[in-house]
Amino acid sequence: MNVFTEPSKTIPVVGEFDICVVGGSATGVFAAVRSARLGAKVALVECNGFFGGVATASLVNVWHSIFDTLGEKQVIGGLTTEVIDRLKRRDGVIMREPTNRSMYAILNTAELTIELDELVRSVGVKPFLHTWFAAPLVQDNQLIGIAVEDKSGRRAILAKYFVDATGDGDLVKRLGLPTYHREGVQPPTQCVLVRGLKEIEEKFPGFSLNKEVFNPLYPNSLKKGFLWHAPVPGSHDDTMIAGTRVFGVDVSDADQLTYAEMEGRRQVRAMTDILREHFLPPGINPLVALGARIGIRETRHACCLHTLTEREVLTGVRFPDAIANGTYRVDIHAHDKEGLLFRYLDGTEVYVTPDGSKDLGRWLPEGEIAATFYQIPYRSLVPVGATNLITAGRNIDADAGAFGATRVMVNCNQTGEAAGVAAALALRDGISVSQVDPVKLRAVLAEGGSIVL
Repeated sequence: MNVFTEPSKTIPVVGEFDICVVGGSATGVFAAVRSARLGAKVALVECNGFFGGVATASLVNVWHSIFDTLGEKQVIGGLTTEVIDRLKRRDGVIMREPTNRSMYAILNTAELTIELDELVRSVGVKPFLHTWFAAPLVQDNQLIGIAVEDKSGRRAILAKYFVDATGDGDLVKRLGLPTYHREGVQPPTQCVLVRGLKEIEEKFPGFSLNKEVFNPLYPNSLKKGFLWHAPVPGSHDDTMIAGTRVFGVDVSDADQLTYAEMEGRRQVRAMTDILREHFLPPGINPLVALGARIGIRETRHACCLHTLTEREVLTGVRFPDAIANGTYRVDIHAHDKEGLLFRYLDGTEVYVTPDGSKDLGRWLPEGEIAATFYQIPYRSLVPVGATNLITAGRNIDADAGAFGATRVMVNCNQTGEAAGVAAALALRDGISVSQVDPVKLRAVLAEGGSIVL
């Protein structure tokens, strides 16, 4: 491989901060906001021109249940519910209660985008949009800053503590701390907004979007997929569809990410062409908008002080340093075959294929007591060898099954809040992130509205 030696150069320092959060998903925004509310001077770096991550850039518009599986106890609060309440005032959210009484929120992600701006502004966080993290800056074996690239060129942001909310563990990896990739990561999905499904359903009784998109009678039907969709709150007939899947890619690799983006869009066109050619009047195009980037489920993980396991999740193990609670099922999109595996806290499991068939079973023997929620420990956010760096979001340390549950946004949101609070406490006491007292951490999280159980 040919190489080019880049000449060394000095770069301007754009600011010095207490805490720098790298990655402006809701996870990163929540980390920054919780730190700032505790008095820290915070920088927030995001490569897109807006915040929100997979919710806004990728159009994934569902935040899953904030209650236990019985629908009796609220297990998630904090900024997740605060933002939901903000969106309610703008008719930007629909609250749904399915048959298992597990309430969840369907979001208008355009409204969410603007609301996250307001949240960041309200606490004085310094935003850096259209800004790419390039490299860690290390002095005397200590992370002291990051180099970024933006429209102004290459610049430096200095800070005392850092949160890696990149989703891909980019800062952890480039700092040289241990990370790992699972063999066969869960495939990414390109989401899309379409219009006209109500008209189709009225004209064709019994119409099933899932059935038609994967119908082998159409030469352009999708293969080895799974589809779900949700309405856009406040719209007349806009629907978000997550029906594509790009197999065999690791999108923490630049070239594979490029391929995945284009392949995802190809699949979107194949899907919408089925609607155009077979169900809509001539001249009507159902395609309204594409996600700005493909929805990424999994890439690399940080090696942290504790690897959360599927068994710990499914059996509801209680941790003394628990910083998040969840009820979303173990949900694994197979990397090498069609369909999904779901394992529920009530002890049941099901393998679902695109044609709707279900293979039912149990992971928990009949009669044994089932958990109603699970927890994520702070230790699963602290990279091995880190002193002033915490990870949050989908790059935390979890095995395949545990990650299948914890990867959804309501869980990532909580890890962001915990990382932000922990960084602020470490800053206050002048200690390593691994030395943060979990009792104090949980107490401060509760004071800020998080639900601590």
